[in-house]
Amino acid sequence: MKRVLIVDDVNGWVKFNSDVIKELFKDVEIVTANSASEAYDILLQGMDFDIIMTDLQMEESFFPKQAGEWLVEQIKTFDRYNNTKVVMISASYNIRQVANSLGVECIPKSTALKCMSAYKEIFDLC
Repeated sequence: MKRVLIVDDVNGWVKFNSDVIKELFKDVEIVTANSASEAYDILLQGMDFDIIMTDLQMEESFFPKQAGEWLVEQIKTFDRYNNTKVVMISASYNIRQVANSLGVECIPKSTALKCMSAYKEIFDLC
């Protein structure tokens, strides 16, 4: 069974991404968080995740960084997440640049809405 953490401050996006993941992986457990802070608390509990998907722009507590950027940096400090696929999903114009600088995958939200193949590519399901 795969375990996926989905982090987004917009419940509609949490549901959308959850539905896509359930479509792609039949045997999956989904854990959700509505902020980077909440996600970090979940990570501190020691749960293992196969995939972590996070929005970039959430709470403003991490200025000058975006909340998702801060969260990805925190994920990288945990050895147990070295093999976890981390994906940023955002409407931000510079999502590809941010994701590349952090060494993670990304899906622009405009692409996510149009094309499930973007998810399939990220998760090597093509």
